[in-house]
Amino acid sequence: DDPFAHSSQNEQDSRCYASFARIPCLDPSSVQEAHDMMRDAFSLSEEFSLPVLFRPTTRICHSKSDVRLGAVAASARKASFEKNPSQYVVIPAHTRVLHKKLNEKQPAIRKRLVELGYNRCEVRGPVAVITGGVASAYIHEVLADTVSIAHIGAYPIDEGWLREFIRKHERIVVIEELAPVIEEVVRQVAGSIPVFGKKTGHVPYEGELAPERVVNYLTALGIPCTREYPVQVRPAALPVRPPILCAGCMHRTAMYAIKKVFRDGIYPSDIGCYTLGLQLGVVDTTICMGASITIASGMAQAGEERDIVCTIGDSTFLHTGIQGLLNAVYNNARITVVILDNRVTAMTGHQPNPTTGHTACGIPNPPVSLEMLCRSCGVRFVETVSPIDLIQFMGVLKEAKAQPGVKVVIAKQPCVITEKRAKINRGRYVVHPDVCIGCKACIKFGCPAIELRSGLAHITDLCSGCGACLQICPVAAIGREVKE
Repeated sequence: DDPFAHSSQNEQDSRCYASFARIPCLDPSSVQEAHDMMRDAFSLSEEFSLPVLFRPTTRICHSKSDVRLGAVAASARKASFEKNPSQYVVIPAHTRVLHKKLNEKQPAIRKRLVELGYNRCEVRGPVAVITGGVASAYIHEVLADTVSIAHIGAYPIDEGWLREFIRKHERIVVIEELAPVIEEVVRQVAGSIPVFGKKTGHVPYEGELAPERVVNYLTALGIPCTREYPVQVRPAALPVRPPILCAGCMHRTAMYAIKKVFRDGIYPSDIGCYTLGLQLGVVDTTICMGASITIASGMAQAGEERDIVCTIGDSTFLHTGIQGLLNAVYNNARITVVILDNRVTAMTGHQPNPTTGHTACGIPNPPVSLEMLCRSCGVRFVETVSPIDLIQFMGVLKEAKAQPGVKVVIAKQPCVITEKRAKINRGRYVVHPDVCIGCKACIKFGCPAIELRSGLAHITDLCSGCGACLQICPVAAIGREVKE
């Protein structure tokens, strides 16, 4: 989960999914606990014949720590599926039995989670703080040793265990990120004992916690802490520096061309580096993976008369875009789909995908042809072109614009980072200051390698040699660098 939505579309709390499904959920508060929980998650799954939801938040995922590995258990079991239709063929007759069994497992699951030690408590005074996940690490860092503490790292919570802890205190404070999952259980068993938290307005429902915020919430309730944090003075307003695409990124060139050809269009987009096309004015919607095509199709079916051009990466298209394309073709949606094929899953670390010709383990396999895949879905207009050649790419977009129904343009060009790692050197471009008129056409293109110096454009060492700026300049003031 991603409190504060550092790189997500929402601040969902997966503990709610676990509660809905009535399956165990493990919520680590440290790197060590994450390691231990993952090991135990497999054992729990085997023991109760259920999935186990492992829920690390962003802070845990981005943390590093020494970890005690313990003994590595070796398994000699041979992979062999055991047929059990009553368990795995979920027809109504089986569902009724399975639902009853699921409910019957709950007391044993709660007891087992307490035995594992992920839900633990320490009575130290008349007031108690109940916490869980990474918030527990913050609480342990700042809480005075005269305040009792209960740590919740596993769900469902054993209500008997929790009730026994709560009844020893005069009031309870619950500190957790996002949804009041712990707080709701606490309120169910607290009886007349006062409970403070999200539902009383003392802890926010949204955002990420931090030690200084936790101290503020606790001190406002009269809970002693061992640390004080000075009031942070907001710095003077700084220029906004939003994240941008790399110098030489093919996505920038493709989106520049889309904006030129479909000037008044609507631009649904998707999840990937190209979402940064928002800065270029070529991203109107980004909801979830694969939604670019389905949103575009829905707009067309609703009667939108403007041109609809959606963008989706090759990896995202293969992951969740194919079904949307098939649906758009079936319903004869009037849309243009631009598949931004940079030959890799770039945003998440350059993992391979079915078009790259090898698996994640490096095993060679036949690459999937995006062209053949789109044609097999019934798309009649499918063209592949490099967006680095702006004139040719814009020409293909104009052809697509004139065609009825669903059109697919595959913008194919390797990721610039992949090229650098492969030691591909395209040279670089320079601005001739005696020709440049300072019109800022290249500046507006948004490449971080181009900047303004003394009113004239200048290309820095960030240049990757894509040559897009050469094609954009209206006075031919840009040329390839010639080394003596």
